[in-house]
Amino acid sequence: MVTPNLKCLCLAGLVAILGLVAAPSVSAQLSVGARFPLLAGFNLVGTLPETKGSVVLVDFWASWCAPCKASFPAYTQLQAEYAGKGLIILGVSVDESPSAYAIFIAKNKPGFATVSDRSHALVEAVQVPTMPTSYLVDRNGTIRFVHAGFHAGETERELRHELDALLDEKAP
Repeated sequence: MVTPNLKCLCLAGLVAILGLVAAPSVSAQLSVGARFPLLAGFNLVGTLPETKGSVVLVDFWASWCAPCKASFPAYTQLQAEYAGKGLIILGVSVDESPSAYAIFIAKNKPGFATVSDRSHALVEAVQVPTMPTSYLVDRNGTIRFVHAGFHAGETERELRHELDALLDEKAP
């Protein structure tokens, strides 16, 4: 179940080399400088992309969240532009309903990987403060940027600047 706090903050608005952290027991909200947890340990529904050596944008979203809907075309464009340089975008749905997830995906046709966190194990471990929240993770699995919400052109400009810098860094 999505916490009321998460739902209430949807309009206020608010990723990963799958590091070496063996989560699912993260006790505080993850922030810049923290390692993003291994996604494989969270019982996510869907196919996880191979992320080793890549820069990863992990975006937490829900079908009921208006800013989340607005982010999908932008993330699809970013994935198309930056995939060849080593970017992987992964959308993580917090929808409890498989049909809500499926309908949203069918309607929005993302050009990036998506999985469902129906059990909310990952969203709770990361302590995602609101929907959407995205975590930009470097090639070493460290969170370098966190975006609270999606603010159309502003968020896109920030992400492009951050991606250009991170993708220019050498892989480990």
